[in-house]
Amino acid sequence: MSTAQRPRLGRSRWLALAATLITPLATPLLAEDWKNPVLEQFPTATVCTTGLAVTDDWVTVGQLHSVTGTMAISETGSVEAERLAIKQINDMGGVLGRKIKIIQEDGGSDWPTFAEKAKKLLIQDKVGTVFGCWTSASRKAVLPIFEKENGMLYYPTFYEGLEASKNVIYTGQEATQQIIWGLDWAHKEKGAKTFFLIGSDYIWPRTSNKIARIHIERHLKDCKVVGEEYYPLGHTNFNSLINKVKLTKPDVIYSVVVGGSNVSWYKQLKAAGITGASLAKNKQILLTISTTEDEILGIGGENCAGFFACMKYFQCLDNPNNKAFVAAFKEMWGKDSVMGDVTQAAYLGPWLWKATVEKAGSFDISKISAASGGVEFKGAPEGYVRIHDTNNHLWSKARLGEMQLDGQFKLIAESPELIEPNPFPEGYK
Repeated sequence: MSTAQRPRLGRSRWLALAATLITPLATPLLAEDWKNPVLEQFPTATVCTTGLAVTDDWVTVGQLHSVTGTMAISETGSVEAERLAIKQINDMGGVLGRKIKIIQEDGGSDWPTFAEKAKKLLIQDKVGTVFGCWTSASRKAVLPIFEKENGMLYYPTFYEGLEASKNVIYTGQEATQQIIWGLDWAHKEKGAKTFFLIGSDYIWPRTSNKIARIHIERHLKDCKVVGEEYYPLGHTNFNSLINKVKLTKPDVIYSVVVGGSNVSWYKQLKAAGITGASLAKNKQILLTISTTEDEILGIGGENCAGFFACMKYFQCLDNPNNKAFVAAFKEMWGKDSVMGDVTQAAYLGPWLWKATVEKAGSFDISKISAASGGVEFKGAPEGYVRIHDTNNHLWSKARLGEMQLDGQFKLIAESPELIEPNPFPEGYK
């Protein structure tokens, strides 16, 4: 991400985040300043039998996100949300009577770096769990390490599915809860018949569009894909793509562009006369599964108003949990802060981990993994979530929002009930 884009994220926000890197161990209270009322009930020798970084007073966890590089525009909110949740948990007394310390590592938008930092956190630092990753490429890079070392990762991003690991809790949505539901909405509510699939060039966009193509061509009546294009992460020149879109005139421009590339993509669309208003005149839409309030903060609402996104969370959700979350986030990270889908999913991670540890009565990874099924979080900003009994994904609603000039979304539609996660839908491989 260029320095020219950073002011859009807010100078105070970047300075606050930089401070967390300078002092990677967050210690809200000194150990000698508080008494541990539950230590006798949960002695360290009982709750930690595998050598993790757990003492009578502390449990150490890891954070592994990109705070530099092209993905920083998307992942900064995840870091902030996890730190908010951890602060709130510490203020309540911690987990099994232990306060949480954080060791933060920067994946630097580079997948080998993610793998290297994951090894450090699990082998050298022996963290109790890790909250981290954004792209599927980064998750795939660290997954073998978590499985080999028996670590636990709370992964907060909507993704393509086709994966389920006992060492990962997937707090974002998979394909049936986002891709398929959103395409059904476009077909039913907007009468869409033709689709142009666009993505960044790595595993998540390509696999997501593979699933999208199968659904469009096999499950939506009289529908077809009229184009499919991919561009490297960090790509900034989309003029040739925009010309192709103009020539094919799809009913739906289906965008799976991620990270800092979104800034150029949306600005160039507007410069070429493709706006929410211009598409509406021709009964067309742009539908994305990758652009949230976090990205719009860098893009500018004036460049994407009138476009649509399918997510499970929008900052505009009107419920008590979300109002409290938004207020607390802004108090901690600044009044101009915004919260997107992945930001909210990242916030769920520490709370679900706390609930699972307390259900298991242990910090041991194998016991946490065995206890995860059925764990719920009634305080989720999206309303309510529960970990599936067998596949480590969350039951969640799907929602459709329209981008607004102020950088927020207007809620357009939502699934009537929680959607059961199905990371391996039949016929979509």
